Amino acid sequence: MHTTLRSALVAAALVTSAAPHLSAQTTHKTTPTRKTASRKPAQPSLAEQIRQMHDDLQGQIDGLKQQLAERDARIQTLQATANQQATTVATQSQELTTTLQQNTDTLNAVKAQVDEVHSSSVAMASEVQDVQKSQEAMRHAIDQPASIHYKGITLTPGGFLAAESVWRQRAMNADIYTNFNATPYPGAGEAHTSEWVPSARQSRLSFLASGKVPFGTISGYFEGDFLSAGTTSNNLQTNSYTLRVRQAWAQAHMAHSTFTGGEMWTLLSEDKTKAMPGQEALPLFFDGNLHVGYTYTRQAGFRYQQELTHQVTLAVALENSQYQFSASNAPSNFFFGSAGAAGGLNNPSANYTNQVAPDVIAKFSFDPGFGHYELGGVVRFFRDRYYPTTGSSADAQNDTKVGGGFVASARFPVTSKASIGLHVVGGDGTGRYGASLLPDVTVHPNGTLEPLRNAQGLLSVEAHPNPKLDLFLYAGTEYVQRTTYMNSAGTLVGYAPITANNSGCNVEAVPTSGSGYAPGSGACVGATRDITQGSVGWLYRIYSGPAGKLQYGVAYSYLTRSGWAGVGGAPKATNNMVYTSFRYILP
Repeated sequence: MHTTLRSALVAAALVTSAAPHLSAQTTHKTTPTRKTASRKPAQPSLAEQIRQMHDDLQGQIDGLKQQLAERDARIQTLQATANQQATTVATQSQELTTTLQQNTDTLNAVKAQVDEVHSSSVAMASEVQDVQKSQEAMRHAIDQPASIHYKGITLTPGGFLAAESVWRQRAMNADIYTNFNATPYPGAGEAHTSEWVPSARQSRLSFLASGKVPFGTISGYFEGDFLSAGTTSNNLQTNSYTLRVRQAWAQAHMAHSTFTGGEMWTLLSEDKTKAMPGQEALPLFFDGNLHVGYTYTRQAGFRYQQELTHQVTLAVALENSQYQFSASNAPSNFFFGSAGAAGGLNNPSANYTNQVAPDVIAKFSFDPGFGHYELGGVVRFFRDRYYPTTGSSADAQNDTKVGGGFVASARFPVTSKASIGLHVVGGDGTGRYGASLLPDVTVHPNGTLEPLRNAQGLLSVEAHPNPKLDLFLYAGTEYVQRTTYMNSAGTLVGYAPITANNSGCNVEAVPTSGSGYAPGSGACVGATRDITQGSVGWLYRIYSGPAGKLQYGVAYSYLTRSGWAGVGGAPKATNNMVYTSFRYILP
């Protein structure tokens, strides 16, 4: 439309500019000759035609302007409509965005409520499970109680019934309890015969009584087995061996402090955690005398334990102090004890020390979260009464010697199913704390005592491939030093003198009677220098559950006893031993 309008305007301008020229040309033309015929109507002049054209063009222009005005009006209307629609769309979009945000917020709130409901459901499910577990535990406690409640105390029975055996290459006339320091040298007749010993005597009965009191907890523990013998005990008819006390102690526990008194394992024994009675780290071995290198006695004493921190514990104990004595060429002018008094309920066939003071033991225990570690020591007091004047008590007097030593233990995991333990004790006069019962003291020529240098150690390797199976390996040794003095006659007095007669230690002696119970034994002092033992075995639990445990195991052990050299050489004895164990353990 714009192009047509432009063309019309240009044409009109051309016509207007040409009009004067046309008029001038018309003026100079010769007037035509008039004809006599009838006259035609007069034609409009060119100016009129141009004017007419101009009017026509003006009309067209006005029409076009009108059209343009209408178009502009429509465009404005459309723009207004578009603007209104855009405003409406923007408003609707904003409203939609607001609605969407509101919906999102609502959805998030609903989701949060759903999550909360889910969490509540999970918590409720957990609470339901806890309630079910509590009900199950309550039902289990009613149907299968682990303890018996009597008045204000809880009684927990324990123990096991054992059917065990030991085969020894060299006979020792011992039950399942091996007296390691009596392993016979080759000169003894029994070093050439074996023995197989079945036994149920390690069967054990125990109970723990405990109750809450205002200051904490009080408890008492008793444990006994049948590894003792009365005058009627024998292996011929009924094996009627007597019940003996293994442990019997009372305890008071207050927050971080514990006091225990009675018959218990010595504080020098390695513990599993802290230094609490009942937490001893005993070898898995089946021998009633445990294993060479393990430090233990079970004796009367008093123990105080204080938890310094959650990881560090200090324990101090006062314990029974008996002496293990050995000497060659000893004088007869001293004593430190006597045979037991039957009227005082001691064994008249056993010797008892007149102990001057208790053994004092202190031990730090460390439980850092990776293993268990111990470090401590013992102080011992050895007293005898000696008579310096031969055949007279005029100058008789008492003499006290002080001995003691240290203890160190470490037990830590090497994998999730295996651990290694190392236990060491060393000092003067600590021999009786070892399983081999090596001597603590010897004597001077003047009758005063002298502590002997002792050392013992045990390496333990224990593995638990699965809940049913235990594997173990132990290597232990105990040592006592040669200690001698020369008297006025030039004779060596003390433990393991070089002049000791060992001539019969390696030559088998003949029996001494026709009773069948008198094997030969030649001249052999054979003072022990060291005893070593290596053992390996396994323990398998057939069943472990509410009805208790049923398990059996097998172990092999090799023992070596080496003596100090004397006249005739240094004797040596070995023994191969095989153990079996079958036990039912109370739940």
